[in-house]
Amino acid sequence: MLKIIAIVAAGIFAGAAVYINLVEHPARLSCSIELAVTEWRPSYKRATLMQAPLALAGSLSALTWWWLDRGPAWLIGGLLLLAVVPFTLVLILPTNRRLENDDLDLRSVEAARLLRRWGRLHAVRSILSVVAFVAFVLADK
Repeated sequence: MLKIIAIVAAGIFAGAAVYINLVEHPARLSCSIELAVTEWRPSYKRATLMQAPLALAGSLSALTWWWLDRGPAWLIGGLLLLAVVPFTLVLILPTNRRLENDDLDLRSVEAARLLRRWGRLHAVRSILSVVAFVAFVLADK
């Protein structure tokens, strides 16, 4: 059951993260910066409610399975998936806070720069989660 939870959670997380980077964020950036930031705010809050529990459930399940099984892929994948949490809190959160700040001029160059930066940072989360998912799938064969 631990393996299934890890694989499903990592797969859903990775799929959502990649969708955001390849579809949602580029579409958002194709609009005016004001509209893009306005859309980003509720979108990010809703995504957090889904992705944080997935990252924690997937990584903790994988690490628990590694503890029982000692398969290195479960350790590596579990740590990679878990890494999205501190990565988000340490590196992405300052950008999020600026984008969420009511004092931010939504038509400014800074707002555009912050959105582009957020997309690049989020891509790291996508890569980490895809690698973790692939590790879990390959380890389960």
